[in-house]
Amino acid sequence: MSCLRRNALATTSYWMISRLASLSSTSKEPSEKAADKSLARSWRPARSLASSRHVVNHDVGEDVIHGFREAALEFFRMPEEAKLKYYSTDHNKPFRVFSGSLTSHNDANDIRYWRDRLKLRCYPVEKLMHKWPSQPEMFRDHLAKYAVAVQELARRFLRLIAEGLGFDNHDFFEGDLSGGETLMNVNYYPRCPDPSLTMGIRPHSDRHLLTILSQGEVSGLQAKHRGRWIRVQPIHNAFVINFGLQMEIVTNGLLPSVEHRAVTNSAKARMSVASLITPKMDCRVGPAPAMLDEKTNPPKFKDFVCSEFTEVYEAAAGNREAVLDFFKIHHTQNPACVNQHFNMH
Repeated sequence: MSCLRRNALATTSYWMISRLASLSSTSKEPSEKAADKSLARSWRPARSLASSRHVVNHDVGEDVIHGFREAALEFFRMPEEAKLKYYSTDHNKPFRVFSGSLTSHNDANDIRYWRDRLKLRCYPVEKLMHKWPSQPEMFRDHLAKYAVAVQELARRFLRLIAEGLGFDNHDFFEGDLSGGETLMNVNYYPRCPDPSLTMGIRPHSDRHLLTILSQGEVSGLQAKHRGRWIRVQPIHNAFVINFGLQMEIVTNGLLPSVEHRAVTNSAKARMSVASLITPKMDCRVGPAPAMLDEKTNPPKFKDFVCSEFTEVYEAAAGNREAVLDFFKIHHTQNPACVNQHFNMH
């Protein structure tokens, strides 16, 4: 990739949109070409943030989106005794519920969270569907339709990214690099009597390759831009696309992950649905060779196995700078020292 192209992409997110909109593969059917061009053109930067974008014209039916959102809301409205059997702190469970201040991360600050969360594995559907709850009625069917549609959107989007980055192999992200079980976080934020005392979700960057978020109609998502927290205003029937830390590393820093958080409010309940596209746990991840040049753009990050990355991310509580700093080429520490390393910073 030329230095000129890298600088153009780093300078303006609209370069990617223009590039993607102009590309088409001769192997695609006309309808697929049109759909991909429509998707590329609709890739709107959210408040001009380089790594957080709204996507409309995505071909995920409104009935699919709202069907699952309503089914998830019904789950949260079930009696507590009906949900109790799903409550768990076991991270290995394929479907679990937790709430309040419980988090899987080692937070350095005394943060209290005002939320209930479903955390589940949602794709491949055939492998995981039988592990989902059978109640409320139609929950499994709505989740299956949503998971399949969002997975296809992710596949198309990753292909467009590869095209836009100038990769010869437009299927670069296919296979192990995006073939891990897709995770889903469904966050429900009840009305909070005093939002100043709580957070919905602490500031963090996602560890995965790509996050596809349905944030609903109620505002609450904020992204950090030049040291300030900027509200990401909901757009009807749109998805917010966030690049994760692993995408930042694969592109050698060209597509940075976005630090974000969720705040609470006293007026309306809010629910978000995040689908997390991730590599297989044994996949080796590192800067893509097509992104590198020995003289002008040497690798900034070392290669790693995805499971190692997860260990480091958990120890750093999702802190973007701490995670990236650990994987920078100049680092010589090993994962066993990671807690000491983060405590010193």
